[in-house]
Amino acid sequence: MINFDADACHDLDNALRREWLETNNLGGFASATVTGANTRRYHGLLTAALRPPTGRVVLLSKLEETLVLDGERFDLSTNLYEPAVVHPQGFRLQSNFRLDPFPVFTYEVGGARVEKTVFMPHGESATVVRYRVHAPDAASLEIRPLVAFRDYHSLQREALDIFLRAELRENIVSLFKQDDSTHLFLAHDAAHASVEGHWYRRFEYPEERARGFDFHEDLFNPCLLVWQLERDATCNFIASTKEHAIADAATFEESERERRRQVVAGINTHAGGETVSGEIVSVKTVIVEAVDSKPASGETAGDAADDEYISTLVAAADQFLVRRGDDLSSVIAGYHWFTDWGRDTMISLTGLAFARRQFDTAREILLAFAAHMREGLIPNRFPDGDEEPEYNNVDGTLWFVNAVGELARRTGDIEFVREHLYARLKEFIEWHERGTIYSIRVDQDGLLSAGQEDVQLTWMDAKLGDYVVTPRAGKAVEIQALWYNALRTIEEIAGRVGDDWMRNHCRALAELARASFHGLFWNDAESCLYDYISPAGEADAAIRPNQIFALSLPHPIMTGTRARSVVSTVARELLTPYGLRSLSPRDPDYRPRYEGDSYSRDTAYHQGTVWAWLIGPFITAHLRAHERTPASLEQAREFLRAFREHLTEAGVGQVSEIFDGDAPHTPRGCIAQAWSVAELLRCELEELKQTA
Repeated sequence: MINFDADACHDLDNALRREWLETNNLGGFASATVTGANTRRYHGLLTAALRPPTGRVVLLSKLEETLVLDGERFDLSTNLYEPAVVHPQGFRLQSNFRLDPFPVFTYEVGGARVEKTVFMPHGESATVVRYRVHAPDAASLEIRPLVAFRDYHSLQREALDIFLRAELRENIVSLFKQDDSTHLFLAHDAAHASVEGHWYRRFEYPEERARGFDFHEDLFNPCLLVWQLERDATCNFIASTKEHAIADAATFEESERERRRQVVAGINTHAGGETVSGEIVSVKTVIVEAVDSKPASGETAGDAADDEYISTLVAAADQFLVRRGDDLSSVIAGYHWFTDWGRDTMISLTGLAFARRQFDTAREILLAFAAHMREGLIPNRFPDGDEEPEYNNVDGTLWFVNAVGELARRTGDIEFVREHLYARLKEFIEWHERGTIYSIRVDQDGLLSAGQEDVQLTWMDAKLGDYVVTPRAGKAVEIQALWYNALRTIEEIAGRVGDDWMRNHCRALAELARASFHGLFWNDAESCLYDYISPAGEADAAIRPNQIFALSLPHPIMTGTRARSVVSTVARELLTPYGLRSLSPRDPDYRPRYEGDSYSRDTAYHQGTVWAWLIGPFITAHLRAHERTPASLEQAREFLRAFREHLTEAGVGQVSEIFDGDAPHTPRGCIAQAWSVAELLRCELEELKQTA
């Protein structure tokens, strides 16, 4: 349970930098700051995915809340208006914010206490808000919903007749826009409901202003809801895209608490451990009490802290797993603005699903992306609209093959792989040898070449118009590591399904690739690896983190003394408390901070910015290079220590996408990133539990 006291809530500048997130397994979400104020266009109480997990629209932005005590009015909400006006200032009445497991806001004034709980039920495009109020006599609670009804990347502006008149029925208010089939239903158990129809103008979103975007919005208030309060009362409110009876609120809360308890309890593992890349992984059994985090008898405070940290990561991981269509699953790459991306999904799969023994979910995700394979490639991303998937990536499919290998090794379910995925693996090999889109092909030296002048294909994919910030056309170092790993993985699977020709073919390709790699990529001057070899054969000597994958994958393309040198160089040049820098500070192109408008941010994205997810491959490489000694394990734990405090910053209970390259390494980008959480969880559940 993450908890902020009154002092933390009253420190407005810091409180506005802390954000909470609720998700619903459909791609929808609710989010705001711990004060309840919105500071982004992406904040809102109900952002619904109309075509799960995409097609996201902000329906309900926030609630204006007023507690009336013996005729005196106390506003509980907090808003930011232009120019730099905070009104009302409900944060001054806020005595607490906690995740328990949902966001819970507590206000105290005039002898009254209001506890507001906000959550999204699993699998429902709905947000439930429940107020538990202890108040003296003659008290009432007024709620004014503020709605947006707009694409979540956009902003709303006041317009005449944009909304049809709200329809009031018993315990239900329904609202929809002109020429829009999307309905918003507001279920409630208020004593009084009336139509309002007012606009609240010029909300100011400072996070958008800092990012160089439009930062003003107008919101519409369709109705007023009033509860007459007894001394102890519960007031219920449900915003949803389909009608719900208000009696569902209590049922939703009970079932969602139990579901989340089971999610955390699901990290308990069977006694025998898991087989991973030929090793037996003994994963510590983690027992989590729902509320009480004090050490149990015989348990140290450190163990309890470890358990709480892992439990928080497990709860965070659950927020990224979403449905794609009726039968399959996918992974949202990051909240608030990413959809499901192929590369991010496959990288995240080990931590989000395999390490947690969520094998059915992993199967569904692999099937979802396999169904969209084209010319040997899985999609780079599924757009938010009706557009076709995009395929501009070289590494997503290489990570897909790695994930199929993890499934086969961990479950032994070779029949599933044979029936549903093996044909795709063969298709992958055939197209990459033949040559597929974006000039992706196997060269005569057995290495994988990819890229065109104006296309970004690796994970370092920042682009502004036709300007590719980090051009890496040719033979990128991590692509060779992934290609070698893919060949060895398919060699294994081909042997298990009895395809001797494919097994021998992949073995020969892998041996050629490995020999060529060692001849081309060693940078003797820096005792590390070149980042890429251009189509003209020129080696790029920029020190970047991509080389770490030569050591960290299940089938490493590099071992021995040179591998230890790579780890040493990466640690010296790139390691920070929050992951690896994307470029050495010694490089003239290094950018110490990720801030400013789109151009400033995009040109810094892979030019020094720290990426949290890279700490996972680094930990694996570090432990392998140092033969997993007790000392190297303790050092690895120290490398991860700062993330524990980070869970109370930025996205509360979550892990940010990126951090500034220079200290104090301010968190940036998405407040919740799938592969950041996944790699931390993989390290905790697997890497740090293994012994030499």
